[in-house]
Amino acid sequence: MRSLTVRTGDAEGTRAVAEALAAVLRPGDLLVLDGPLGAGKTTFTQGLGAGLGVRGPVASPTFVIERVHPHLADGPDLVHVDAYRLGGEGEIDDLDLEADLDRAVTVVEWGRDRVEHLADSFLLVVLDRPDRVEDPEDPDEPRTLHLLPSGPRWDERAIGQLKDALAPVGAAEGTTDPRAATPTTRPAEENR
Repeated sequence: MRSLTVRTGDAEGTRAVAEALAAVLRPGDLLVLDGPLGAGKTTFTQGLGAGLGVRGPVASPTFVIERVHPHLADGPDLVHVDAYRLGGEGEIDDLDLEADLDRAVTVVEWGRDRVEHLADSFLLVVLDRPDRVEDPEDPDEPRTLHLLPSGPRWDERAIGQLKDALAPVGAAEGTTDPRAATPTTRPAEENR
């Protein structure tokens, strides 16, 4: 699976990457977000909501499991799901996400290995945060985002569009393995 790697300097940078990504998304796209607690999955989704132009605010759906943010004009709605508290495929299927999948952009936090069966294509977004930071009191830690497109939706043309959309907000580099990626580091000012 091919990967694009983007580094951000702070939460605003993570939102900016997602907002730029929204420009290439279309109804039916499934995004699967993965990363440790506090990695920025909801922050990423907030940027995505801003880029899609949906009604907000976008907040973590941890206790309601699923939130639908309608588009304010003619674009796709945003369906925001938190699968952290769900047990498995059966509980995911009970949400009936397929009903909205074709007309919305669906984002599933904690969805890795749980929701990929819902569509023939998906974009896995792995958010990594550093183990150590210079100032532990500073909430704006850098993040590394690995975007792994999978399926026929993400052909070479679509990946090219993805790279073009991300170029202004961060260093995007194609790799074959997100763990082996050597991201290009830009000063934090450029990522804001």
